[in-house]
Amino acid sequence: MAKKKKIRIELNKNRQKRTRANDFTRAFENKAPASSESVSGERVRPKGEMSRHRTIMTDVAGAPGSSVSADASSGNASNRRAIDESTCLTGRVIRIHGLICIVQTDDGKTFPCHVRRVLKSMAIDGRNVVTVGDRVWFRPAGSGGDEGFIEKVEGRQGVITRGYRGRQHVLAANVDTVFIVSALAEPGLKVSLIDRYLAAAEIGGVRPVIVLNKADLVDVSLYQWVVGLYTQLGYETILTSAADGRGLDQLRTLLAQGVTAISGQSGVGKSSLLNVVQPGLNLKVREVSDWTTKGKHTTTTAELIRLEQGGYVVDTPGLRQFELWGVVPGEIEGHFIEFRPYIPLCRFPDCSHTHETRCAVKEAVYWGQIHPGRYDSYLKLYHQRPIEGS
Repeated sequence: MAKKKKIRIELNKNRQKRTRANDFTRAFENKAPASSESVSGERVRPKGEMSRHRTIMTDVAGAPGSSVSADASSGNASNRRAIDESTCLTGRVIRIHGLICIVQTDDGKTFPCHVRRVLKSMAIDGRNVVTVGDRVWFRPAGSGGDEGFIEKVEGRQGVITRGYRGRQHVLAANVDTVFIVSALAEPGLKVSLIDRYLAAAEIGGVRPVIVLNKADLVDVSLYQWVVGLYTQLGYETILTSAADGRGLDQLRTLLAQGVTAISGQSGVGKSSLLNVVQPGLNLKVREVSDWTTKGKHTTTTAELIRLEQGGYVVDTPGLRQFELWGVVPGEIEGHFIEFRPYIPLCRFPDCSHTHETRCAVKEAVYWGQIHPGRYDSYLKLYHQRPIEGS
């Protein structure tokens, strides 16, 4: 058995120390500016209250049988838990139904698994501690060992994440490519939504591919500017149609290269494309609402699907709102690649490109070197304004 040692770790956010609401004493100190930095960290603990740290047992790093992974310090809280790997199996989460995660092992066997409560308590800022595509360690349980409990989640390499009601929502994990699907017909093209996905893909380390669907329902010549805009920026852009088969060969080639997530607004035809790419999937499809002109939620949960021609695809639910997560306003400029040559030329080093004078980015927009639609997307992201109808 691996040697154990005691370590002291901080409690989770919901157990953190309390602070004074009004620190009048420090306000009258001569060194108020310096001491004000410690206001949020001042202890206010009644007599007899427990310390804000706790002791746990963990494996000694480097000891035989140690289960402390190399990415335990990567910031993913679910990786920090030491487990007995000899009693666990590994697999990939392929589907989630409510509180049940369907985990598939490398030999193809599936196990319905529950998530340990201790993992949920570690996910303070996250809406979901486990998501489709995660590699997990689970302990078989049940009378026949055909169920299980997820004990640990491995580190994620490529993620698609959004902000949802002030919390992180991971749509898919361990993906190589994301198809950003938008419709040229109803519910309509939304460049701002595409730009948000592009930024999210770069933040998550995923290769983006823009898919403009329902090309058979419009005059494509009216949308060549969209194709030209993103192609010049270096993003692969494909016109597709599930009705006439346009662009499907390109999709099949890309889908065979690793794990691909398909994401976009509700009603853009994501499931319809997959049904044509691989007949027999029989994914549910619905029409766009005549009343709201918005898509109806057909895919209600993400699912990892193995394709016959090779590769995997994650069919994600349609979204009506998409906000970036894990990025502050001052960092958004870096995710608009055409801004980068002009940022050092701004008069102020901390220029936000919103209201400042002698802003090189705004001048580039004026002279047509940056598309006005992309700049408008930047402003919406900078102020995190929702996209109308999305």
